[in-house]
Amino acid sequence: MKPCVWIGICVLAVSAARAEDSSNAWQFQLTPYLWLPTIDGALNYVPAPGTGGSPDFEVGPTDWLNVLNFGLLLNGNARKGRFSISADVVYLSMTKNGKTRLVSVEGNIAGSEMPIPVDADITLNSRTDLDGLTWMLTTGYTLQRTETSLFDVFAGVRYFGLDAATSWELAAAITTPGGTELLPAQGDIVNDIKIWDGIVGVRGHFGLGASKKWSVPYSFDVGAGSSDLTWNAVAGLARSFGWGDLMFVYRHLEYDQDSDGLVQEFSFSGPALGVRFRF
Repeated sequence: MKPCVWIGICVLAVSAARAEDSSNAWQFQLTPYLWLPTIDGALNYVPAPGTGGSPDFEVGPTDWLNVLNFGLLLNGNARKGRFSISADVVYLSMTKNGKTRLVSVEGNIAGSEMPIPVDADITLNSRTDLDGLTWMLTTGYTLQRTETSLFDVFAGVRYFGLDAATSWELAAAITTPGGTELLPAQGDIVNDIKIWDGIVGVRGHFGLGASKKWSVPYSFDVGAGSSDLTWNAVAGLARSFGWGDLMFVYRHLEYDQDSDGLVQEFSFSGPALGVRFRF
């Protein structure tokens, strides 16, 4: 039976140390959490074997909790004085039946590459399997710190790997105006990507009220490299206790490649609830 939620061990990229004493001892943070993202985007495959067309499948948005096979989230943060190191790993395995839709087929028409839009009624049945892995490694430096706030700048790298496979059944084959078949009525196709991007960003928190118990954690980074653009934003609310913090945040992670890439404006977006332990 597929799980309806996944529990990972992580520290969100927004995690930053509270006001600390003057010592240079290492400090660590660890947060088990639940993340419930909606996944939106399109998969633009290379031409299917034996055809002349490149199919573009829409894979969201939808409730991915119903299609999750397995998920693991792991993130760690270590800080010494003004310097910090963070590493984040997210792995998701999903299968989506029936709702993946063929939106267009790109093929050689009249001597040029042109997309042919596909009517929704043509897609009778389809299935997409996605296995995605993203990890991020950053080093940070604290520019400002008070008893209730923290402001870091950071830089690092983010990797995104995706294995995608789609099978389809259409009411009719997709052809050019001249009768050349671009995509058969039935078939399957697989593809994968490995994206490396350099990123820069800011992160921290600021306090709410005089009690020092409530704060607003935040993080934002942007980068490029193998992708045209990738960006990640997190913001929310945290409640401090003696043993750590209870956090509720909203996270959006987005990737976009050029027109030849597999990933077209692919995003993960949704709320996360975590319990952060400091030691």
